[in-house]
Amino acid sequence: MPSSVIEGDLSAKGLRFALIVGRFNSFISERLLAGALDALKRTGCAEEHIEIVRVPGSWEMPVVARELAKAKRHDAIIALGAVIRGDTPHFDYVAGEMARGLAEVARETGVPIGFGVLTTNTVEQAVDRAGVKGGNKGFDAAMTAIEMANLMRRLRQPSA
Repeated sequence: MPSSVIEGDLSAKGLRFALIVGRFNSFISERLLAGALDALKRTGCAEEHIEIVRVPGSWEMPVVARELAKAKRHDAIIALGAVIRGDTPHFDYVAGEMARGLAEVARETGVPIGFGVLTTNTVEQAVDRAGVKGGNKGFDAAMTAIEMANLMRRLRQPSA
């Protein structure tokens, strides 16, 4: 049996968050934002500790996430948006590079990024994941960001 277990909890009290929200497919991203804000509120995050940054779309998220992470004002970042497959390979480039870029920012800076960017084949799938049938992935991304922010704080504390 391990001598200790370190994990994050789901209290947002005292934590600061940046939410990056893509305007493209805003009918989806606004639902994801509502879900993320609900999660933050339910877990005790003060409104003044939430910063919302709007970007044109998912492609622009990594560069904004990097700038926010470098500023060291937030315990975690939450990325929210939707990339819906069309008839061209555009989806593959945008979705793949956006995901890769956000992961790279988190690895390089140590600031957790809750991934709430839907990558779906259809509008119906996106609507379902933004609160209709499959829960709200914005809520889920915020809960992940809360847990990871707490975990990172614990990992950075000096050992006793």
